[in-house]
Amino acid sequence: MKKKRNFLFITMFLLFVLAGCASNQNQNNETNAKENKLQVVTTYSIIYDIVRNIGGDRIEIHSLAPIGSNPHEYEPLPLDVQKTTDADAVFYNGLNLEQGNSWFENLMGTAGKTGDGAPVFRLSQGVEPMFLTTEGKEGEEDPHAWLDIRNGIKYAENARDALVEIDPDHAEEYKQNAESYITELEALHQTALERYSEIPKEERILVTSEGAFKYFSQAYDLTAEYIWEINQENQGTPQQITRVLDIIEEQDIQGLFLETSIDPRSMEMVSRETGREIKGKVFTDSIGKPGEDGDTYLKMMEWNIETIFEGLTN
Repeated sequence: MKKKRNFLFITMFLLFVLAGCASNQNQNNETNAKENKLQVVTTYSIIYDIVRNIGGDRIEIHSLAPIGSNPHEYEPLPLDVQKTTDADAVFYNGLNLEQGNSWFENLMGTAGKTGDGAPVFRLSQGVEPMFLTTEGKEGEEDPHAWLDIRNGIKYAENARDALVEIDPDHAEEYKQNAESYITELEALHQTALERYSEIPKEERILVTSEGAFKYFSQAYDLTAEYIWEINQENQGTPQQITRVLDIIEEQDIQGLFLETSIDPRSMEMVSRETGREIKGKVFTDSIGKPGEDGDTYLKMMEWNIETIFEGLTN
């Protein structure tokens, strides 16, 4: 009986050791796989998703501004400093989005991502900028270029070129990912052109809280109106509200749209004052949360195109 108990004990001990070895091996494999990936940081969720589509399984990616947050006003956390310091590449929008806020320059300096040769890439390279017109901001670049899908394609091309530059061993994989992704974006751009051509020109007026849809409106032949032009401390002021109320009444605009990452109170006030309905929510500065509507750049643009079309035609 004692020999039997000893045998069972030895058997259980060996199984425990083998299980531990297997567990350690799996952990080591996971660690090695992670270490072999490029460590990538992006400034906000839309850039994050575009780069993720091009990088695929070859990258480990972290977004500074979380999904649903406003990248105009983000404050980095200690984890962001660590991730950025360790990053093989940092991707940012440019066009006055990050550079207009001291947090980005401070973070890049703290993380050692300044100077010649630093792996920091501006995805809006090659985009023809539009400019702000608000008093005191005349001539500043409007950052919301990604809302024109043609610019989203430029972002994808720039992400591809950057990844090929820093990881040439996997260049073909990045190029293939980009080709597939850009094909989808081109098809969606064509869909938008066809959809909005069905609406009479005088009815293609898009009213939002922030003036983020100028690129979108230029691309798809709409007129963009708004309460304030760009997110800042002074937004939703009485003067701004009065201005947009006058525009809505003068042009008999029937539909209003509210952005997912914007405080709704100003647009709700406009809706009450004019008796016009808020036709739907649209995405501007962030994709949707995982598993929800618009949780990728492609899906958020699909959502915007359809939501605005339905709002302007019903």
